Amino acid sequence: MKLLLLSILVALSLGITKANGQDSSAANVLTGQVVNGGNPVAYATVIPEGKRRGVVTDERGIFSIMNVTPGKIRLHFSAVGYQHLIKEVEIHQGKNVLENVELALSSNTLDNVVVSGTMRAVSKMASPIPVEVYTPVLFKKNPTPNIFESLQMVNGVQPQLNCNVCNTGDIHINGMEGPYTMILIDGMPIVSSLSTVYGLAGIPNSLVKQIEIVKGPASTLYGSEAVGGLINIITKDPLTADKLKIDFSATSVGEYNSDITAKFKVGKTASIIGINYFNYWNKRDINNDFFTDITLQRRFSIFNKWNFARKNNRSATLALRYVNENRFGGDLRWDKTFRGSDSIYGESIYTNRFELIGNYELGKNLYADLSYNYHLQDSYYGTTKYYANQHVAFGQLRWNNSFGKHELLSGLPFRFTSYDDNSPATEKDGVNHPDKIILPGVFVQDEYKVSDKFTTLLGLRYDYNNIHGSILTPRLSFKFSPDANNTVRLSGGNGYRVVNLFTEDHAALTGARDVVIAEALKPEQSWNVNLNYTRQMVSDNVSITLDGSAFYTYFTNKIVGDFITDPNKIIYDNLRGYAISKGLTLNTDFSFAHRFKINAGVTFMDVYEMDKDSTGRTIKIPQLFAPAFSGTYAVSYSIPRFGLSIDWTGRVNGPMYLPVLPKDFRPDRSPFYCIMNLQATKTFSNRWEVYGGVKNLLNFLPKNPLIHSDDPFDKAGGKYFDINGNPRPDTNPNAYVFDLSYNYAPIQRAKGFIGVRWTIK
Repeated sequence: MKLLLLSILVALSLGITKANGQDSSAANVLTGQVVNGGNPVAYATVIPEGKRRGVVTDERGIFSIMNVTPGKIRLHFSAVGYQHLIKEVEIHQGKNVLENVELALSSNTLDNVVVSGTMRAVSKMASPIPVEVYTPVLFKKNPTPNIFESLQMVNGVQPQLNCNVCNTGDIHINGMEGPYTMILIDGMPIVSSLSTVYGLAGIPNSLVKQIEIVKGPASTLYGSEAVGGLINIITKDPLTADKLKIDFSATSVGEYNSDITAKFKVGKTASIIGINYFNYWNKRDINNDFFTDITLQRRFSIFNKWNFARKNNRSATLALRYVNENRFGGDLRWDKTFRGSDSIYGESIYTNRFELIGNYELGKNLYADLSYNYHLQDSYYGTTKYYANQHVAFGQLRWNNSFGKHELLSGLPFRFTSYDDNSPATEKDGVNHPDKIILPGVFVQDEYKVSDKFTTLLGLRYDYNNIHGSILTPRLSFKFSPDANNTVRLSGGNGYRVVNLFTEDHAALTGARDVVIAEALKPEQSWNVNLNYTRQMVSDNVSITLDGSAFYTYFTNKIVGDFITDPNKIIYDNLRGYAISKGLTLNTDFSFAHRFKINAGVTFMDVYEMDKDSTGRTIKIPQLFAPAFSGTYAVSYSIPRFGLSIDWTGRVNGPMYLPVLPKDFRPDRSPFYCIMNLQATKTFSNRWEVYGGVKNLLNFLPKNPLIHSDDPFDKAGGKYFDINGNPRPDTNPNAYVFDLSYNYAPIQRAKGFIGVRWTIK
């Protein structure tokens, strides 16, 4: 009995001691609040690193973790619709309070602020114009050395290479060619015409805050070129950017890319500077056609943006960018001594580019926008020399104000373009005449909120082109939101574009074909209607966003190169009938339990012309490089315990029509193919990330992009042509000529990549 009592006393003593220990440990408490832009984030998960379970914030975004061990710990914060955040915290004895933890929105949510649709800041859900917005979160899932390649992850947007040798290209939206896409930087028409691919290939990815995409004509606000849509690249604000961000990456084939951005202050003036350097100078020929597979490039760019402090918090920004690039593709034996010669074929392009972007708030709701860019291109395409320079100056007074239920926007834009080259584009009667286009205009737009659920938008623009005269571009939109999670938009409008082939179509520059302009080219014009539906469904463990559109565009005039009639020529002419671009597109975004996410999209389209042949008969001509079906996907899974995330991304393309030669042995349509990528990212702290993976996991390689690459000059008396320039029946019975235009995918097998990022918040 005594032994039993003694055992009970010992047990009670141990229990009391243990309880006292627990009370002492429980005294170490960590509390805090999770917010976004000052608003609480409810039901966010907070997990200490190394633990399997954590806590969830309440409706006020507040959390509390008991029994925290003193010392440094790392916390993982995640929530549906927000980016995953890792934060290092120092725990002391007693009660610990963590100041507001800011979670950033994820790659594509309805709460993102957009400006491209109406030239003013508004939430994506409230915008009467459908705007797709993408943040660097998406593009980091498949890192690339430039924005041109990054856009391949966007559904309905196709970065199209137009040349197998020099790899220049443009951006197609819903199957329409690159010249119909306007590219903006911070809302300014910086990247266009002569410099689409070069302008996009020098912006440090780490400087990009978000990319906004409007599909369909936007000429009412942005003028010429915004026919198929626009892409607005918005750079980071020097006031809110990270102090320092460094990103180095390399691939197994010898591509090296570096992005460095840093912010600093000079007095009260904040500034951010970004430097990008890309180097790939490795002559590879995996398809054994004697030509480089991927263009060799050395590119350097520097971007500097200033935010000036002013009274009454009025805005004033100024940004400068310089790009220098040396690009080459061609025969493996080529070096600089063969530049422009007819012995060894090469395409050598030297580019120098300067840009200036400014914005100044003159008074309440009154802004002055300005931009200027200079582009100098010194190129040889075989023996064809192309030397061109372009100046584009843009200025605009913009005023917006609210009157009751009306949101008015008006502007006085002015654009001046000077273009000169050594081609027939600027030659008249044997004398050089540089093109000078003066384009003043005026636009007005009224956004009327009929009720909390229904909004209308009506806009009209008038431009006067010194060559083509007056041009009117109206648009009308309706938005109906029965509740906060559902929106239907119906938009219609007009787009126009003034054509200059030699600044926009690379095929017109190559030495492989002669250019024939059948008659004076008129401005291209189109009418478009777009029906869009957006829905968001959110619960504690899952978030689903659906964004679908049906689009229809009717061209009353369109300029398209005819590659088929004569294999030695590209024939440009005004459309004698009409052209159609129509289709359906669906974007989806799924987030499950804060760890598993899927972004996927699909586009079905039919793009064609109804034109008249030489007999006057109307025939249907399918659009080249416009796949009837395409899709994108990004599947991500994160493991917060190990600071690890896995990203599986890809793009699928259905068959697309290609330019073929008469009696061409190559098919006139590309095969169905998929470019698949896999990446793993390890986060070591808030500052360090290491990532790596494989691109083109399925090892896809297009077949036979070049014909007669062993005689690219089609020499008379050579291997394939007799001394009179006629095809030799023994070696060239089908009369093939060297051609660079048969292209539908990069000539590159699977490759590995690795990179490291270092960030100081």
